[in-house]
Amino acid sequence: MIQTRGPRGTGDDGFLAVDSGGSGLRAVVGTVRRGPLERRASREPVRTGPRGIDPGHFLEQVVPMARALAAGSGAGRLTTVAVGAAGMATLGDALRAELPGALARELGARVVALAADAVTAYVGALGPRPGAVVAAGTGLIATGTDLVRWRRADGWGHLLGDCGGGAWIGRAGLEAALRAHDGRDGGSAALLARARERFGPVTGLPGALYPRSDRPAVLASFAPDVAACADGDPVAAGILRAAAGHLADSAAAVCPAGDGALVAVTGGLLKLGSPLTAPLDEELSRRLPRARRTAAGGDPLHGALRLATGLATGSPGLPEDGLMLHVTRTETD
Repeated sequence: MIQTRGPRGTGDDGFLAVDSGGSGLRAVVGTVRRGPLERRASREPVRTGPRGIDPGHFLEQVVPMARALAAGSGAGRLTTVAVGAAGMATLGDALRAELPGALARELGARVVALAADAVTAYVGALGPRPGAVVAAGTGLIATGTDLVRWRRADGWGHLLGDCGGGAWIGRAGLEAALRAHDGRDGGSAALLARARERFGPVTGLPGALYPRSDRPAVLASFAPDVAACADGDPVAAGILRAAAGHLADSAAAVCPAGDGALVAVTGGLLKLGSPLTAPLDEELSRRLPRARRTAAGGDPLHGALRLATGLATGSPGLPEDGLMLHVTRTETD
Protein backbone atom coordinates (compact mmCIF):
# COMPACT_ATOMS: atom_id res chain seq x y z
CA MET A 1 0.00 0.00 0.00
CA ILE A 2 1.05 3.61 -0.46
CA GLN A 3 2.01 4.95 2.91
CA THR A 4 1.93 8.65 3.82
CA ARG A 5 5.14 10.01 5.27
CA GLY A 6 6.44 13.50 5.93
CA PRO A 7 4.42 16.71 6.36
CA ARG A 8 0.79 16.70 5.41
CA GLY A 9 -0.89 19.86 4.13
CA THR A 10 -3.96 21.54 5.50
CA GLY A 11 -7.44 20.51 4.44
CA ASP A 12 -7.56 23.44 2.01
CA ASP A 13 -4.23 22.78 0.25
CA GLY A 14 -4.69 22.62 -3.50
CA PHE A 15 -4.44 19.59 -5.74
CA LEU A 16 -4.06 19.10 -9.49
CA ALA A 17 -5.46 16.10 -11.38
CA VAL A 18 -4.44 15.46 -15.01
CA ASP A 19 -5.64 13.01 -17.65
CA SER A 20 -3.28 12.84 -20.64
CA GLY A 21 -4.18 10.73 -23.66
CA GLY A 22 -4.10 10.44 -27.40
CA SER A 23 -6.73 13.13 -27.93
CA GLY A 24 -5.20 15.74 -25.64
CA LEU A 25 -4.94 16.67 -22.01
CA ARG A 26 -7.49 17.56 -19.31
CA ALA A 27 -6.70 19.14 -15.94
CA VAL A 28 -8.68 19.96 -12.81
CA VAL A 29 -7.67 21.85 -9.68
CA GLY A 30 -9.41 21.85 -6.35
CA THR A 31 -8.96 21.46 -2.62
CA VAL A 32 -9.83 18.65 -0.27
CA ARG A 33 -12.34 20.81 1.60
CA ARG A 34 -14.01 22.43 -1.44
CA GLY A 35 -13.57 19.63 -3.98
CA PRO A 36 -12.95 20.19 -7.71
CA LEU A 37 -13.08 23.88 -8.59
CA GLU A 38 -12.05 24.56 -12.18
CA ARG A 39 -10.97 22.56 -15.19
CA ARG A 40 -9.33 23.17 -18.54
CA ALA A 41 -8.45 21.06 -21.59
CA SER A 42 -5.93 21.06 -24.41
CA ARG A 43 -6.52 19.19 -27.65
CA GLU A 44 -2.78 18.80 -28.24
CA PRO A 45 -1.52 15.35 -27.14
CA VAL A 46 1.76 15.20 -25.26
CA ARG A 47 4.49 14.17 -27.68
CA THR A 48 6.28 10.84 -27.56
CA GLY A 49 9.90 10.68 -28.68
CA PRO A 50 13.08 8.61 -28.28
CA ARG A 51 12.86 8.93 -24.47
CA GLY A 52 9.18 7.97 -24.38
CA ILE A 53 6.59 10.49 -23.23
CA ASP A 54 8.26 13.91 -23.50
CA PRO A 55 8.48 15.52 -20.02
CA GLY A 56 9.39 18.94 -21.48
CA HIS A 57 6.29 19.03 -23.66
CA PHE A 58 4.16 17.81 -20.78
CA LEU A 59 5.42 20.62 -18.54
CA GLU A 60 4.97 23.22 -21.30
CA GLN A 61 1.28 22.37 -21.36
CA VAL A 62 0.53 21.59 -17.73
CA VAL A 63 2.41 24.26 -15.77
CA PRO A 64 0.76 27.34 -17.36
CA MET A 65 -2.62 25.58 -17.27
CA ALA A 66 -2.21 24.66 -13.59
CA ARG A 67 -1.10 28.16 -12.60
CA ALA A 68 -4.05 29.74 -14.39
CA LEU A 69 -6.50 27.30 -12.83
CA ALA A 70 -5.06 27.76 -9.34
CA ALA A 71 -5.19 31.55 -9.63
CA GLY A 72 -8.71 31.58 -11.04
CA SER A 73 -10.11 29.19 -8.47
CA GLY A 74 -8.24 30.38 -5.40
CA ALA A 75 -6.93 26.87 -4.83
CA GLY A 76 -3.56 28.19 -3.59
CA ARG A 77 -0.41 26.12 -3.79
CA LEU A 78 -0.93 22.79 -5.55
CA THR A 79 0.72 20.51 -3.00
CA THR A 80 -0.59 17.25 -4.51
CA VAL A 81 -0.50 16.30 -8.18
CA ALA A 82 -1.92 13.13 -9.76
CA VAL A 83 -1.26 12.42 -13.43
CA GLY A 84 -2.79 9.60 -15.46
CA ALA A 85 -1.14 9.20 -18.86
CA ALA A 86 -1.51 6.84 -21.78
CA GLY A 87 1.71 4.86 -22.16
CA MET A 88 2.96 5.65 -18.65
CA ALA A 89 3.76 2.02 -17.80
CA THR A 90 5.93 1.41 -20.88
CA LEU A 91 6.97 4.91 -22.02
CA GLY A 92 7.07 6.84 -18.75
CA ASP A 93 10.70 6.53 -17.59
CA ALA A 94 11.55 10.15 -18.42
CA LEU A 95 8.38 11.41 -16.75
CA ARG A 96 9.11 9.45 -13.59
CA ALA A 97 12.67 10.78 -13.53
CA GLU A 98 11.91 14.47 -14.17
CA LEU A 99 8.33 15.39 -13.31
CA PRO A 100 8.34 15.14 -9.49
CA GLY A 101 11.25 17.57 -9.13
CA ALA A 102 9.95 19.91 -11.83
CA LEU A 103 6.44 20.05 -10.36
CA ALA A 104 7.89 20.71 -6.90
CA ARG A 105 9.87 23.67 -8.29
CA GLU A 106 7.13 25.07 -10.52
CA LEU A 107 3.99 24.45 -8.47
CA GLY A 108 5.16 23.66 -4.94
CA ALA A 109 4.00 20.04 -5.20
CA ARG A 110 4.99 17.83 -2.28
CA VAL A 111 3.32 14.62 -3.50
CA VAL A 112 3.31 13.57 -7.17
CA ALA A 113 1.57 10.41 -8.39
CA LEU A 114 2.25 9.22 -11.95
CA ALA A 115 -0.19 6.53 -13.05
CA ALA A 116 -0.92 4.55 -16.17
CA ASP A 117 -4.20 5.61 -17.74
CA ALA A 118 -5.45 2.07 -17.07
CA VAL A 119 -5.00 2.77 -13.35
CA THR A 120 -6.90 6.07 -13.45
CA ALA A 121 -9.62 4.35 -15.50
CA TYR A 122 -9.80 1.68 -12.79
CA VAL A 123 -9.90 4.20 -9.93
CA GLY A 124 -12.49 6.30 -11.75
CA ALA A 125 -14.69 3.25 -12.27
CA LEU A 126 -14.36 1.43 -8.94
CA GLY A 127 -12.31 3.54 -6.53
CA PRO A 128 -10.08 1.73 -4.01
CA ARG A 129 -11.97 -1.57 -4.14
CA PRO A 130 -10.81 -4.98 -5.39
CA GLY A 131 -11.98 -5.97 -8.83
CA ALA A 132 -11.41 -5.65 -12.54
CA VAL A 133 -12.08 -2.93 -15.10
CA VAL A 134 -12.11 -3.47 -18.85
CA ALA A 135 -11.57 -0.25 -20.80
CA ALA A 136 -12.93 -0.91 -24.28
CA GLY A 137 -12.80 1.63 -27.08
CA THR A 138 -10.75 1.57 -30.24
CA GLY A 139 -8.35 -0.64 -28.27
CA LEU A 140 -8.82 -2.74 -25.16
CA ILE A 141 -7.05 -3.19 -21.86
CA ALA A 142 -8.12 -4.82 -18.60
CA THR A 143 -6.79 -3.82 -15.19
CA GLY A 144 -7.38 -5.54 -11.88
CA THR A 145 -6.17 -5.40 -8.30
CA ASP A 146 -6.63 -7.17 -5.00
CA LEU A 147 -5.30 -3.94 -3.39
CA VAL A 148 -1.91 -5.62 -2.97
CA ARG A 149 -0.72 -5.56 -6.58
CA TRP A 150 -1.89 -4.52 -10.04
CA ARG A 151 -2.56 -6.90 -12.91
CA ARG A 152 -3.14 -6.01 -16.54
CA ALA A 153 -4.19 -7.97 -19.61
CA ASP A 154 -4.03 -7.09 -23.30
CA GLY A 155 -3.53 -3.49 -24.34
CA TRP A 156 -0.97 -4.70 -26.90
CA GLY A 157 -2.25 -2.62 -29.79
CA HIS A 158 -4.26 -3.52 -32.87
CA LEU A 159 -1.52 -5.59 -34.52
CA LEU A 160 -0.76 -7.84 -31.55
CA GLY A 161 -3.86 -7.69 -29.39
CA ASP A 162 -6.60 -5.33 -28.20
CA CYS A 163 -8.82 -8.35 -28.79
CA GLY A 164 -12.50 -7.52 -28.79
CA GLY A 165 -11.94 -3.76 -29.07
CA GLY A 166 -13.33 -1.51 -31.75
CA ALA A 167 -10.44 -1.93 -34.18
CA TRP A 168 -10.59 -5.72 -33.71
CA ILE A 169 -14.33 -5.77 -34.44
CA GLY A 170 -13.95 -3.51 -37.47
CA ARG A 171 -11.09 -5.56 -38.88
CA ALA A 172 -13.05 -8.80 -38.42
CA GLY A 173 -16.04 -7.21 -40.15
CA LEU A 174 -13.95 -6.08 -43.10
CA GLU A 175 -12.38 -9.53 -43.35
CA ALA A 176 -15.88 -11.02 -43.57
CA ALA A 177 -16.72 -8.47 -46.26
CA LEU A 178 -13.65 -9.43 -48.29
CA ARG A 179 -14.48 -13.13 -47.89
CA ALA A 180 -17.88 -12.42 -49.41
CA HIS A 181 -16.23 -10.46 -52.23
CA ASP A 182 -13.93 -13.42 -52.95
CA GLY A 183 -16.61 -16.09 -52.57
CA ARG A 184 -14.83 -17.73 -49.61
CA ASP A 185 -16.58 -19.38 -46.69
CA GLY A 186 -17.30 -17.13 -43.71
CA GLY A 187 -18.21 -14.13 -45.80
CA SER A 188 -21.05 -11.70 -45.19
CA ALA A 189 -22.94 -10.06 -48.03
CA ALA A 190 -24.42 -7.56 -45.58
CA LEU A 191 -20.99 -6.48 -44.36
CA LEU A 192 -19.70 -6.31 -47.92
CA ALA A 193 -22.49 -3.88 -48.79
CA ARG A 194 -21.70 -1.80 -45.70
CA ALA A 195 -17.98 -1.75 -46.51
CA ARG A 196 -18.69 -0.48 -50.01
CA GLU A 197 -20.95 2.25 -48.62
CA ARG A 198 -18.29 3.42 -46.18
CA PHE A 199 -15.02 2.92 -48.09
CA GLY A 200 -15.93 2.55 -51.75
CA PRO A 201 -14.68 -0.42 -53.84
CA VAL A 202 -13.22 -2.97 -51.43
CA THR A 203 -10.33 -3.72 -53.78
CA GLY A 204 -8.95 -0.35 -52.67
CA LEU A 205 -9.02 -1.18 -48.94
CA PRO A 206 -5.38 -2.33 -48.59
CA GLY A 207 -4.03 0.82 -50.20
CA ALA A 208 -6.41 2.99 -48.19
CA LEU A 209 -5.68 1.35 -44.82
CA TYR A 210 -2.13 0.07 -44.63
CA PRO A 211 -0.21 3.37 -44.98
CA ARG A 212 -2.36 5.29 -42.48
CA SER A 213 -1.01 6.23 -39.05
CA ASP A 214 -4.59 6.30 -37.71
CA ARG A 215 -5.35 2.78 -38.95
CA PRO A 216 -6.84 1.58 -35.61
CA ALA A 217 -9.37 4.42 -35.63
CA VAL A 218 -10.30 3.73 -39.26
CA LEU A 219 -10.82 0.05 -38.51
CA ALA A 220 -12.88 0.90 -35.44
CA SER A 221 -15.09 3.17 -37.52
CA PHE A 222 -16.54 0.00 -39.11
CA ALA A 223 -17.53 -1.55 -35.75
CA PRO A 224 -20.92 0.23 -35.65
CA ASP A 225 -21.66 -1.25 -39.09
CA VAL A 226 -20.97 -4.72 -37.72
CA ALA A 227 -23.37 -4.04 -34.84
CA ALA A 228 -26.01 -2.68 -37.22
CA CYS A 229 -25.92 -5.93 -39.22
CA ALA A 230 -25.95 -8.28 -36.22
CA ASP A 231 -29.71 -8.77 -35.90
CA GLY A 232 -30.09 -10.22 -39.37
CA ASP A 233 -26.62 -11.49 -40.20
CA PRO A 234 -25.14 -14.49 -38.34
CA VAL A 235 -21.57 -13.60 -39.35
CA ALA A 236 -21.82 -10.11 -37.83
CA ALA A 237 -23.51 -11.52 -34.73
CA GLY A 238 -20.74 -14.10 -34.42
CA ILE A 239 -18.07 -11.39 -34.56
CA LEU A 240 -19.70 -9.56 -31.65
CA ARG A 241 -20.10 -12.79 -29.65
CA ALA A 242 -16.40 -13.46 -30.19
CA ALA A 243 -15.58 -9.90 -29.11
CA ALA A 244 -17.63 -10.37 -25.94
CA GLY A 245 -15.68 -13.54 -25.23
CA HIS A 246 -12.38 -11.68 -25.58
CA LEU A 247 -13.55 -8.93 -23.21
CA ALA A 248 -14.57 -11.55 -20.65
CA ASP A 249 -11.22 -13.36 -21.10
CA SER A 250 -9.32 -10.18 -20.24
CA ALA A 251 -11.56 -9.44 -17.25
CA ALA A 252 -11.06 -12.99 -15.93
CA ALA A 253 -7.29 -12.74 -16.35
CA VAL A 254 -7.03 -9.76 -13.98
CA CYS A 255 -9.95 -10.21 -11.58
CA PRO A 256 -8.90 -11.20 -8.06
CA ALA A 257 -10.11 -14.59 -6.87
CA GLY A 258 -12.84 -15.00 -4.30
CA ASP A 259 -16.30 -13.64 -3.71
CA GLY A 260 -17.29 -10.01 -3.94
CA ALA A 261 -14.83 -8.63 -6.49
CA LEU A 262 -16.36 -5.94 -8.68
CA VAL A 263 -16.25 -5.96 -12.47
CA ALA A 264 -16.94 -2.92 -14.64
CA VAL A 265 -16.69 -2.35 -18.38
CA THR A 266 -16.10 1.19 -19.58
CA GLY A 267 -15.45 2.96 -22.84
CA GLY A 268 -17.08 3.95 -26.07
CA LEU A 269 -17.43 0.37 -27.32
CA LEU A 270 -20.52 -0.03 -25.12
CA LYS A 271 -22.30 2.36 -27.49
CA LEU A 272 -22.66 -0.60 -29.87
CA GLY A 273 -25.54 -1.63 -27.64
CA SER A 274 -27.24 -4.97 -27.11
CA PRO A 275 -25.59 -6.84 -30.03
CA LEU A 276 -22.41 -6.60 -27.91
CA THR A 277 -23.62 -6.06 -24.35
CA ALA A 278 -26.06 -9.00 -24.31
CA PRO A 279 -23.42 -11.65 -25.13
CA LEU A 280 -20.95 -9.78 -22.89
CA ASP A 281 -23.27 -10.14 -19.90
CA GLU A 282 -23.54 -13.85 -20.64
CA GLU A 283 -19.78 -14.32 -20.97
CA LEU A 284 -18.97 -12.38 -17.80
CA SER A 285 -21.51 -14.41 -15.83
CA ARG A 286 -20.02 -17.62 -17.17
CA ARG A 287 -16.37 -16.69 -16.66
CA LEU A 288 -16.69 -14.78 -13.37
CA PRO A 289 -19.66 -16.26 -11.50
CA ARG A 290 -18.38 -15.09 -8.10
CA ALA A 291 -17.76 -11.48 -9.15
CA ARG A 292 -20.33 -8.70 -9.03
CA ARG A 293 -20.98 -6.61 -12.12
CA THR A 294 -21.32 -2.87 -11.51
CA ALA A 295 -21.57 0.31 -13.53
CA ALA A 296 -18.45 2.48 -13.72
CA GLY A 297 -18.56 5.40 -11.29
CA GLY A 298 -16.50 7.76 -13.44
CA ASP A 299 -13.90 8.21 -16.17
CA PRO A 300 -10.06 8.43 -16.03
CA LEU A 301 -10.11 12.13 -15.08
CA HIS A 302 -12.42 11.22 -12.20
CA GLY A 303 -9.87 8.55 -11.29
CA ALA A 304 -7.05 11.10 -11.23
CA LEU A 305 -9.21 13.30 -8.98
CA ARG A 306 -9.86 10.41 -6.61
CA LEU A 307 -6.16 9.62 -6.55
CA ALA A 308 -5.21 13.25 -5.85
CA THR A 309 -7.70 13.70 -3.03
CA GLY A 310 -6.76 10.34 -1.52
CA LEU A 311 -3.08 11.29 -1.46
CA ALA A 312 -3.84 14.76 -0.11
CA THR A 313 -5.68 13.28 2.88
CA GLY A 314 -3.41 10.32 3.59
CA SER A 315 -3.41 7.21 1.43
CA PRO A 316 -5.72 6.26 -1.44
CA GLY A 317 -5.52 2.60 -0.42
CA LEU A 318 -4.01 1.46 -3.72
CA PRO A 319 -0.85 -0.55 -4.47
CA GLU A 320 2.24 1.20 -5.75
CA ASP A 321 4.51 -0.75 -8.11
CA GLY A 322 6.74 1.86 -9.74
CA LEU A 323 5.27 1.43 -13.23
CA MET A 324 1.49 1.33 -12.98
CA LEU A 325 1.43 3.75 -10.03
CA HIS A 326 4.55 5.67 -8.99
CA VAL A 327 4.38 8.09 -6.05
CA THR A 328 7.11 10.54 -5.06
CA ARG A 329 7.20 12.80 -2.01
CA THR A 330 9.37 15.90 -2.09
CA GLU A 331 10.12 18.28 0.77
CA THR A 332 9.41 21.89 -0.23
CA ASP A 333 9.64 25.21 1.58
